[in-house]
Amino acid sequence: LYAEEPFQELKAAAKGAVSMLPGPFREGAKRAKDMLKGMAVGGTLFEQLGFSYLGPIDGHDLNQLLPVLRTVKARATGPVLIHVITKKGKGYGPAEAARDKGHATAKFNVLTGEQSKAPSNAPSYTRVFADSLIAQAADDDKICAVTAAMPDGTGLNLFAERYPSRCFDVGIAEQHGVTFSAALAAGGMKPFCTIYSTFLQRGYDQVVHDVAIQRLPVRFAIDRAGLVGADGATHAGSFDVAFLANLPGFVVMAAADEAELVHMVATAAAHDDGPIAFRFPRGEGAGVTMPERGQPLEIGKGRIIAEGKRVALLSFGTRLAEVEKAAEALRAKGITSTIADARFAKPLDREMILRLAADHEALITIEEGAVGGFGSHVAQLLADEGVFDAGLKYRSMVLPDTFIDQASPADMYAVAGMNAEHIEAKVLDVLGIASIGAQRA
Repeated sequence: LYAEEPFQELKAAAKGAVSMLPGPFREGAKRAKDMLKGMAVGGTLFEQLGFSYLGPIDGHDLNQLLPVLRTVKARATGPVLIHVITKKGKGYGPAEAARDKGHATAKFNVLTGEQSKAPSNAPSYTRVFADSLIAQAADDDKICAVTAAMPDGTGLNLFAERYPSRCFDVGIAEQHGVTFSAALAAGGMKPFCTIYSTFLQRGYDQVVHDVAIQRLPVRFAIDRAGLVGADGATHAGSFDVAFLANLPGFVVMAAADEAELVHMVATAAAHDDGPIAFRFPRGEGAGVTMPERGQPLEIGKGRIIAEGKRVALLSFGTRLAEVEKAAEALRAKGITSTIADARFAKPLDREMILRLAADHEALITIEEGAVGGFGSHVAQLLADEGVFDAGLKYRSMVLPDTFIDQASPADMYAVAGMNAEHIEAKVLDVLGIASIGAQRA
């Protein structure tokens, strides 16, 4: 009724008549109108903010929706809020029957709605995290989990099936999820605040004030780290290392593969001295041999994967596999590389990094994050220790200063210049060697 043409004409005429009244009478007429409307249909927050409110309207009924849109377009004299209710997947049986399948949809059979996914060569990082957390929770009843409307995406639906009283979904409210986790930690629980990297940005103020400053042992499980592929720039996990590793007292880890992730879950479970975070990507693991059970890592200690002579490649995260490919290509050119997995962006393994710097002509860091993260902390350490004064050639490979469009993760990393061939080219450039005919080292 409110949106129909006759009512709008009557409303315009009444408004014109009232505008001719003296000021006190105009105010009285407005109050009378608001009172009568409130008695008839109830007031809304939007009207208090100065909007004309229309709705709710069935967005699937075009005979109802289109006249409203036409009337508002033709007659609106101020801001109008049209409240339209729709249902995702309306009219498509498989979508209506399985609402959870409408998010992050893969290729599917249009007739049946069944999603077709390529067979996995290894378990997904998310599944490895969930299974590892369940295993830790079996031995420690203080372990609990918090998610912000993403139980399936984070694997916590599996944790909830096993421990329903210890799993909390706070809805699309990352800020509340972080503060709630802080409260759990203050109460003696061991919360794993499990959030996608990109969505943790929404709760950063709470990370600083409610967790870091309070030195509360909240465990941050950061899924979808790095470039995630099909969801594009909005879901890329580019910034978490930079904004977490700058906070005093924070421990920040990145898993190089799914086996390392198992150990990092165990490390976080055992760590009670302040906040700790570990990051892992979307998709399946590298297919490495899995440990029977996670073992806590020594805080701030990395590992040497292979020893070489001329250049040290220091990886943080799952680019380690690409680093190893690059090292093989360099070996074919006569250049041997030391490969190291940092494990920790904070605290850094100072002893290992300084040894790599002292024993090699060049040191290159590789990470799946923006500038200001792991490589920047390494550079600060080297500068503080005067290592650059001795002539070390140092480079940091990070994600470029741009938002990369949607593509497969492999294509996105190719665009970012973070694949094996890019690492190899960086080494050759730093050493001043042409891409062919390299000298033996």
